[in-house]
Amino acid sequence: MTQQIKQSIEAGKTALGIELGSTRIKAVLIGEDNNPIAVGSHGWENSHVDGVWTYSIDEIWKGLQDSYREVAKTVKDKYDVTLTKVGAIGFSAMMHGYMAFDQNDQLLVPFRTWRNNITEQSSQALTELFNYNIPQRWTIAHLYQAILNQEAHISKINHVTTLAGYVHWQLTGEKVLGVGEASGVFPIDLETKSFNQTKIDQFNQLIEPNQLPWKLEDVLADVLVAGEEAGTLTEAGAKLLDPTGQLEAGIPLCPPEGDAGTGMVATNSVAERTGNVSAGTSVFAMVVLEKELEKVHTEIDLVTTPTGSLVAMSHSNNCTSDLNAWVGLFAEYSEAMGMEVDMNEIYGTLYNLALKGDQDTGGLLSYGYLSGEHITGFEEGRPLFVRSSNSKFTLPNFMRTHLFSALGAMKIGMDILLKEENVKLDEILGHGGLFKTKGVGQQIMAAALNTPVTVMETADEGGAWGIALLASYLINKTKDQPLDEYLNETVFAKQQATTLAPEKADVESFELFMERYKDGLPIERAAVDHFNLN
Repeated sequence: MTQQIKQSIEAGKTALGIELGSTRIKAVLIGEDNNPIAVGSHGWENSHVDGVWTYSIDEIWKGLQDSYREVAKTVKDKYDVTLTKVGAIGFSAMMHGYMAFDQNDQLLVPFRTWRNNITEQSSQALTELFNYNIPQRWTIAHLYQAILNQEAHISKINHVTTLAGYVHWQLTGEKVLGVGEASGVFPIDLETKSFNQTKIDQFNQLIEPNQLPWKLEDVLADVLVAGEEAGTLTEAGAKLLDPTGQLEAGIPLCPPEGDAGTGMVATNSVAERTGNVSAGTSVFAMVVLEKELEKVHTEIDLVTTPTGSLVAMSHSNNCTSDLNAWVGLFAEYSEAMGMEVDMNEIYGTLYNLALKGDQDTGGLLSYGYLSGEHITGFEEGRPLFVRSSNSKFTLPNFMRTHLFSALGAMKIGMDILLKEENVKLDEILGHGGLFKTKGVGQQIMAAALNTPVTVMETADEGGAWGIALLASYLINKTKDQPLDEYLNETVFAKQQATTLAPEKADVESFELFMERYKDGLPIERAAVDHFNLN
């Protein structure tokens, strides 16, 4: 097997996917069977600078180079091959956000990530104008908010894109976006698979009084669907990704995608009535729709698959960050007591305790709002744990409360889809850090959604594997082969998976918790309004 993989690498019959997530940049090299053969990663954290969540340009490239270098090192160490070429490359990143550049390709303001809830005025105005939900995270919401704020940079804009679009552009020279990523920039026309021209015209008319030297269509990227050619790695791009100079130019790239789209691919959830949920720093659940929703819901994003099919997404800015902080506190305690600490064991022990918690979680309550949360109407967040004198304050109840709370905001959006809009969902596939402890996150998620949750053996590979699969699809599909067919026949035919159906008692327990969660939101509001140490 090792010899076969070595020959594939030498022949360039591989695909490389790199995804820039919120806390980790991950690179996955896959072989001819689409399974990972080398993995690299780089940890990073956003910074809160002048009221904006951001990452610097230097951090972006350091992280990309580090993750690629780890892949190249693994290939050398494990297969005794110097990595000089791959069959195709794909880049993906956390969706949404705002990167604006001038005519000299200089970044005009620091990258504004999806995590910023600073565009409420813009979001509301555009939602009303388009009769289409425009979440605060979307690129167009950030752009219009900058116009409303009369920011100095708006007259200098030459190009607006996302993080994935920026990386792809720097490596290929092509200003393009995959349609799934583009659907978090501006509404998509499902017929043309491109930006909705009617809404572009509405926007241009809206900003006409500002007398800007550009129209919206002038500054947006071109939109491509999965399987379309999106440029090749330039000489400068090759050196940017691999400063050692060993990586060759000319490698084809697939359209850059967002982490929502790569999550769909990594879980084989691109066909109608399928869905997936990605649970890590943030949590978003997506369902591929059979038809348009009946009403506009500000809690629901409408995005697309990488092939342009309509997807409803309930996206919560917060999931495991506060939960991880509490686990880290228990790890600190263990070290202080002189115990040897294995983080996987600590996570496993604490998560499994949550399954033993009381039906009413002991009357405890928490909000893991490290940042703002649009679904529940918070522009900022304050992580919060609350109990009464009558609460049953035990470790199982404590962990159960935090795991439930991590999914609380997302559940509010999914309840709209499943209960109000009667969207049909046969099962949902889970991936991301929440599912790392076998069975626990899966069981909690099944309770939250009252839907069977399936986790595949590749769940840990996540979006980086998903974008590698899109790169593989670019070069290995048969003529006119649909993406879902390619995934079913070529990638997932032999995949091992486990499915957990929701337990009635857990569903009732979660519903009971949600009543307390919604009733307690004024407590979180008071914390935001009155607790500020900055």
